[in-house]
Amino acid sequence: MSTDDSAIPNFSRGTNGLLPAIAQDATSNRVLMMAWMNAQAFDETLKSGYAVYFSRSRNQLWRKGETSGHQQRVVEIRVDCDADTILLKVEQKGAACHEGFESCFFRTVSADGAAAVADERLVDPNSVYGKKSS
Repeated sequence: MSTDDSAIPNFSRGTNGLLPAIAQDATSNRVLMMAWMNAQAFDETLKSGYAVYFSRSRNQLWRKGETSGHQQRVVEIRVDCDADTILLKVEQKGAACHEGFESCFFRTVSADGAAAVADERLVDPNSVYGKKSS
């Protein structure tokens, strides 16, 4: 494999230095979640081997699983052709979604616009976070 410096995420292309980061199960290839990364989160992810994101609501780094224990061990990192979207292939421990589902993409939407929950909840978010899910 050859080295490609253009594959380094270009955080200057993001909004406020943030790029979308997609977490995908390394075994099943299911998309688990989308979050945001800044350069510091990306660097910490590289160094630790675990997913670290940037929380826009808290304006700070968010170490996935810090509260819940539902960590994401990073198996592989990919960057899209424009170097402005990050794909993390991860081994997910527990639920990826704060609502207790394996994936944040647990709803389906039919052609008429009706939404339905399509997956089983893995954990009760109240027992994990001590508060009601949103």
